[in-house]
Amino acid sequence: MVGVAILCAVLAAVCSALGAMWQHAGVRETTDLKLTSALQLVRSRRWVHGFLVLFACAVLQVVALSLAPVSVVAPLNALAIPIIAVVRARRLSGMLAAAVLVATVGIVVFVTITAGEAIPTEVTPKVALQAGQLVVAGVLVCVVAATFTAGAIRALALSVGAGIAYGLVAVLVRDVTTSLPALEWVSLGGLVVAFLTGAWFIQLGYAAGPPDLVVAGQTVVNPIVAAWIGIKLLGEGTGMSAVAQAGLVVSAVAAVSGTVVLAYYHRVKVEA
Repeated sequence: MVGVAILCAVLAAVCSALGAMWQHAGVRETTDLKLTSALQLVRSRRWVHGFLVLFACAVLQVVALSLAPVSVVAPLNALAIPIIAVVRARRLSGMLAAAVLVATVGIVVFVTITAGEAIPTEVTPKVALQAGQLVVAGVLVCVVAATFTAGAIRALALSVGAGIAYGLVAVLVRDVTTSLPALEWVSLGGLVVAFLTGAWFIQLGYAAGPPDLVVAGQTVVNPIVAAWIGIKLLGEGTGMSAVAQAGLVVSAVAAVSGTVVLAYYHRVKVEA
């Protein structure tokens, strides 16, 4: 089942990259994007195409999360980073190639470790509440950062906020799907709120910066947050060796560093 889950997660990453490019193009067609003008997006054919592809992405991720631990499935979405970077780039400069490679390798190593060490567990209401509180705090920090910045830095702040929200979504999706036919209404409500918040942050990120930066920000932070919740709060890392934990820290730092360099690359490119 884990193999099927990983296949679904990889296909979801491909859909994520393609959907992001189309939605970015649609958002760029809408001037001065605000919550009150969000309905303008549905008039864009490219944005709608992106939405449909991302819907397929969501379905694949739900299937994957129902078959494997959060800390195994979530990191694989970061494979969208090299896909969108290669497709969009007319040529890969040294800095861009290095940033994409470091971020991708970091996530691949991260998921390799979690796939071998993580143990599936249940999401209790207490843990869901704790995770929600931490996620709200992280999202608010990103909102403040985005408010006082512009361009690539604003796009990165918004995408990180989306990644934090989506990290909670991954955890709550697993809770909802594994509790069926019963329904966890608190988890379902939190899932909807976190998903809509992340989705809107991504649209604002597209309006502020390039799609590969937005995808990188949210797809790197998303699995790290989801895996941290799974390992530390849900106990999926029970029995994980010190070497494995150190590997997770190093690979997470590498993935985040690659994303930061990607943001710097786009900022320098704009200023030039």
